[in-house]
Amino acid sequence: MDGVTAIANILKMEGVEWIGCMPSNPLIEAAAVAGIRPIVVRQERTGVHMADGFSRINNGKKTGIFLMQAGPGAENAFGGVAQAYADSVPILLLPAGAARRRQGTSPVFSPTRSYESITKWSAQINFADRVPELMRQAFTRLRSGKPGPVLLEIPQDLAMEEIGEEAFDYELPPIIRTAGDPEAIARATRDLLAAQRPIICAGQGVLYAEATNELMELAEFLQAPVMTTLEGKSAFPENHPLSVGAGGSSTTGGVHRFLTSADLVFGIGCSFTKSSFTVPIPPGKVIIHATNSDLDINKDYRTLHPIVGDAKLVLRQFLEELKRQAGPQGRPTNQALKDEIQSTRQEWLDQWLPRLTSDEVPINPYRVVWDVMNTVDLDNVIVTHESGSPREQVTPFWEARAPRSFIGWGKSTQLGYSLGLAMGAKLAAPAKQVINFMGDAAFGMVGLDIETAVRERIPITT
Repeated sequence: MDGVTAIANILKMEGVEWIGCMPSNPLIEAAAVAGIRPIVVRQERTGVHMADGFSRINNGKKTGIFLMQAGPGAENAFGGVAQAYADSVPILLLPAGAARRRQGTSPVFSPTRSYESITKWSAQINFADRVPELMRQAFTRLRSGKPGPVLLEIPQDLAMEEIGEEAFDYELPPIIRTAGDPEAIARATRDLLAAQRPIICAGQGVLYAEATNELMELAEFLQAPVMTTLEGKSAFPENHPLSVGAGGSSTTGGVHRFLTSADLVFGIGCSFTKSSFTVPIPPGKVIIHATNSDLDINKDYRTLHPIVGDAKLVLRQFLEELKRQAGPQGRPTNQALKDEIQSTRQEWLDQWLPRLTSDEVPINPYRVVWDVMNTVDLDNVIVTHESGSPREQVTPFWEARAPRSFIGWGKSTQLGYSLGLAMGAKLAAPAKQVINFMGDAAFGMVGLDIETAVRERIPITT
């Protein structure tokens, strides 16, 4: 078989059902022959956004894939990949590249070199017999450690180079997970139990690890309030009596109150990155920081208890250690705390209800968000926001009840991202109603891909 057929066969072995693409790329036809559905988009960035949304809803267990044309196609996709990299989303990028004999010749665009700063790993398939090896490395990096985009460049002439059957030895690589240092967890648990007003800050690592149940058990054991990051919104059900909402550039009264008054912040599955789209941690807090990336430890905040490991495994370790140190029952229900959370939420909502229910003309965007939220089935919906004002209008008020019922994003904030995210989410969860809120500038950038949604029968609500 030739090189691109080998790639297509591996994608089929990996269970890939569709690929986003923008002609031309030598892999498109080979993938179609292998039974993989090509979805042609109107612009590359939307195709990357679709792959992003698909990977998020599947928590990286299935990977969104996008193919780009050599030269301008690979150049045009850069913005979408930068957003996925900023938000730590595992997507596989398979750009076509120039024939190998033309590489290094100005002004030939090199995806491998140009994307190095915004991918977790970037490489070129330089020989057909290396396809299984490099694809194995790519999927290993997609499945393990801190998520991020992975790129494999396909030289134009790879389609004419053969790989023998004996060299095609691909096997699906397993997920690699690590637990935390038991001694570090024991020390952190002592401070966690000693804290008078702890707060748990849950990031999207909880979603990727599918650890919502463990997070709920920990919060209930400690009787501690839980906030999420913008990307982590929906990792903890916001109709739970210990939820205080999501923190971002706009946030809730509960996050402000309980984070400010906390004496200890337990971050799980978050990077604790300082940015315009995260809530700053006030000084003077004891910080426990559990993340799967050592690069995030002590990056922006001094951490007394750093722990590196998979969120699900680390939460289980904490639960075991809490039961060992404090007994199996956990703390009794703290009704006073739950009443304080509820009264804080109601006081904050009362301040906003005049905007959320306003009859003013032209219509107030908050009214749109509020009415939609109170109309749809919140247990059967996936919602995402746009960059800018729609993000601030949707995120604090939308009640996310189940994991991945809300796609929060924002370490980088490109206009137009929500449309492709919604389309990818719908492909991942066809039984869900998928809604994206966007503004006029965003629609102006990507609105033509509404045609893609219609043509490819991807029914979303914008």
